[in-house]
Amino acid sequence: MVLKLRLAGSLAALSLLLPGHLLAQAPPAPVKAVKIKFGQPEPADFDAKSFVADSAAPGVVLYDYGSTRFRLKNTDFQLESDRVTRIKILKKAGYDLATIEIPLYHRGKDEEKLVGLRGFTYNEVGGKVEKVKLDIDKGFTEERTSNIRVRKFTLPNVREGAVIEYAYTVTSDFLFNFQDWTFQREVPTRWSEFQATIPEYFDYKMLMQGYEPLALQTSESQQAQYVMHTEGGFTESGQRVASGNETLTAQATNYHWAMQNVPALRDEPFMTTTRDYVARINFELAGTRMPGGGYHNVAGDWDKINSELQNSDEFGGQLGRVAFLDAALKSLAEQHADPAARAAAVRELVLKSVKYDGTNRYSASGPLKKSYELHRGTSADVNLLLIAALRQAGLPAQPVILSTRAHGRVNEAFPLLEQFNYVIGLLPMEGGKDLLLDATEPLLPCGVLPQRCLNQTGRLVGSKELAGRWVSLTPAQRHNHYQEIKLKLDEQGNLVGKVHEEHGGYSAASVREKLQQLGEKKYVTELANQHPSWELPAYTFSQVAELSQPLSFNYDVRQAASTGGTASELYVSPLVGFGQRHNPFQHAERTFPVDFGAANQDVIVLTLTLPPGYTAELPKAASISLPDQGGRYIYAASSPTPGTVQLMSRLTLDKPVYSAAEYASLREFYRLALAKQAEALVIKKL
Repeated sequence: MVLKLRLAGSLAALSLLLPGHLLAQAPPAPVKAVKIKFGQPEPADFDAKSFVADSAAPGVVLYDYGSTRFRLKNTDFQLESDRVTRIKILKKAGYDLATIEIPLYHRGKDEEKLVGLRGFTYNEVGGKVEKVKLDIDKGFTEERTSNIRVRKFTLPNVREGAVIEYAYTVTSDFLFNFQDWTFQREVPTRWSEFQATIPEYFDYKMLMQGYEPLALQTSESQQAQYVMHTEGGFTESGQRVASGNETLTAQATNYHWAMQNVPALRDEPFMTTTRDYVARINFELAGTRMPGGGYHNVAGDWDKINSELQNSDEFGGQLGRVAFLDAALKSLAEQHADPAARAAAVRELVLKSVKYDGTNRYSASGPLKKSYELHRGTSADVNLLLIAALRQAGLPAQPVILSTRAHGRVNEAFPLLEQFNYVIGLLPMEGGKDLLLDATEPLLPCGVLPQRCLNQTGRLVGSKELAGRWVSLTPAQRHNHYQEIKLKLDEQGNLVGKVHEEHGGYSAASVREKLQQLGEKKYVTELANQHPSWELPAYTFSQVAELSQPLSFNYDVRQAASTGGTASELYVSPLVGFGQRHNPFQHAERTFPVDFGAANQDVIVLTLTLPPGYTAELPKAASISLPDQGGRYIYAASSPTPGTVQLMSRLTLDKPVYSAAEYASLREFYRLALAKQAEALVIKKL
């Protein structure tokens, strides 16, 4: 008997393992698994009392069950995955939950097969349950990537209060593409369960990520039987062999996981992508064991990935000489002896030659000369051209692959190329420092990465001269915002004065981008619209094009008092209009990090001239610090000259990322700082 373990396609195409928090927890207490009868919804599914706690949600996943097992097709193993799902629709906003999306992997003529799809919509009408069947002929297909084809179906007759359910099976020859399982969604989930039965011939790494506890987690060894069909034929000696079935008995491990009452994964301020935090389990094929033979390691490692990229026509093959830039690069090399200045000049040449089209890739979409001639290309086309041009200009630039914030974080423990979707350049500098280079954003100075790239770490693709290694993407630049304000107060409480703003680092990049999109007039109109009591009669911008300098914005401001008339006592909170007005952290708890991408500093210095004959009670100074030198807020009030008050507010966040354990302190830090900024000055007539 001969048993073939077929691994369809390249092992470089392993299923994506998303990085995340590893669930370190005690074994869950025994929980009885939930079971439903497909086609028979429960009376409680239509009882409004059952969903009082979910009134804010557009829908609730009542039951989500999946299982994956192996079977033999002739002498080849296949994966067979089932899914059964039941969902309650609570609001019109939940109608999208009635659209089923089933991703199917394909390569060449081989593709995963969808079989046994069925579904129903149930509505309670006049005390009776009406049942409408899914018409599978009305589905359609979306080509999502070069290897992923998504089948989509929408269940019919969906209304508020409806219950929908569907079930299907996917068979796959791609043993590396073991289906991952997600326990958590954008709506609450009552019960989510997954089982996997894996025979001894296959070794899969399993990564559990997320922040929700398991209600059920077991694994047990068992005997499993696989029926193998052999075709008839003739041996080399001419002896006839009849076709038939044989039974293969092997040890298998049955894994079982479940989560109960899983909260919806809500979108929060300052997060990368929900895929980084969702509760799920991922699988990677690490190796195979032949019957009677040894272990065959098929898992990737960083050296293999490094070699693959260097030998790829779409990556390393693009980094040779770019002859079409010979003359320009020779001139730049002669003009700039300093490596940093030369790198900036080469980057400027690429910026002017090829425009980034908004598509993120780590490998080129075609020959770099074509992108140069079209003056347009993906992030990889632009930045691989930059690296090649730097090398031709005599600079030892190397590529660094990374994952953008929207694509998800990279888990360094799992060597998978699919974790990456971007490439930048790295130029080694004196003193062991790295100059990170990107040529997709004309509004950023040389050496400053776009904010989409600020995702903690990237991987240098090594060469003979420089070994592969991890590269920190944490920027030296901050979000810097400075405001110097001079206001005069009259006896009616009206304010008039001038404001000088400076935006540096990533704050400058954001303002420059907005000015490019809106223009100066609309930018100022938007600012005025945020403050209904403001008038901005005059304004000027300066150093907009000087990217290495802070952007300056000066404007006149008039602010009408909320109430008119002369008063013997005025209450004024002048900082409110110039500082952050709302705490971005509204929820009491957060189970995942706060990721700003870069450190922050916001400084306001406000000088207020009082009406003649008035004096002010100065607020108390304040100093608020985050634990572990995470940041500080300082507030001070003084009277530098008679009849004037000066307020200073400085909020500094020294870390680009704060852990979930630091969230409560960060939320309280903002609450106290904003309360101090909003504190009113008491101004009295003498």
